[in-house]
Amino acid sequence: MHAPTGRLFTVLAGLFLTNALIAEFVGIKVFALEPTLGMAPFGWELFGQRGTLDFTAGVLLWPFVFVMTDVVNEYFGRRGVRFLSWLTAGLIAYAFLFAWLAITVAPAGWWVDSYAAQGVPDAQVAFASLFGQGLWVIGGSLIAFLIGQMLDVAIYHRVRRVTGEGKVWLRATGSTLVSQLLDSFVVLYVAFVLGPQHWPLAQFLAVGTVNYAYKFSAALLMTPLIYLAHALIDRYLGAAAPAVKQAASVDRARW
Repeated sequence: MHAPTGRLFTVLAGLFLTNALIAEFVGIKVFALEPTLGMAPFGWELFGQRGTLDFTAGVLLWPFVFVMTDVVNEYFGRRGVRFLSWLTAGLIAYAFLFAWLAITVAPAGWWVDSYAAQGVPDAQVAFASLFGQGLWVIGGSLIAFLIGQMLDVAIYHRVRRVTGEGKVWLRATGSTLVSQLLDSFVVLYVAFVLGPQHWPLAQFLAVGTVNYAYKFSAALLMTPLIYLAHALIDRYLGAAAPAVKQAASVDRARW
């Protein structure tokens, strides 16, 4: 791997890992989309369930992760995506392990009430609540992430075999739409159906459908970003760009 290509992979890997890690940790917050956009509550009703457009903050970043997946697939093939996917899953698990260790160490007495003036009477409870996501949520997220990544790569490859070099939007957005469909439901099923909350089927289907509708819309809106990323990378690689893509294409064909 020559220097420009190596630097490119390092940058893409850094963006991929950073977005995935941040998405996991900020996902503890649930935000209301309508007030965020200055809109009146939409109010949905599906499968006998009612609710508003509330999402975990992690959904703000996961679309970028899937875009990065397609970009890495384009220039570094399946091997590059699989390497980053397993590395990211391992680092997420590593991060949560040390978050758990940070929770379990005894807090300094003076620190516990050091944020009382800001409305936080017990800093240890707040810290544990924010960083101590349940094992079911962590497990569901990791399983969904890996399944979604592998599915995204497979669909991207199959669409590319049919369409050739053209129709970047179709293989990139299409693979993301399908992989995020599975991702949306797997994480909820593991975390909240199999987990201790035991969501009923109707609630699982309703929340999963609303979450996927958001991701579907985000994927479509981010399609121009894929073309922008390709243009910037091709410009950076210059004359080497076709050879890099060809090598990635050969790598995909081997799998």
